[in-house]
Amino acid sequence: MFQLFKKSSIKKGKMPKLADFDGNPLKEGDVVESLRYDLGKCKLFFTDEGYVYESLETGKRVSWAKMIDASTENQKVRKIEG
Repeated sequence: MFQLFKKSSIKKGKMPKLADFDGNPLKEGDVVESLRYDLGKCKLFFTDEGYVYESLETGKRVSWAKMIDASTENQKVRKIEG
């Protein structure tokens, strides 16, 4: 009818838009500098719950959905080259 409860696009095999704050594409395994939650340097992983950023300094994990910038829909992280 109205599809109030849509299924997650991750479970359907579609990847969410993953780009850093500057628009650079992100993929699993990338190391980034978090601009939120005082995570510092993080690594992007895929888990059973979806994509997460894991802090290399503290081990804290944050879902990719919490890192979305409302105005650009990009992630609030900056990719570290190297």
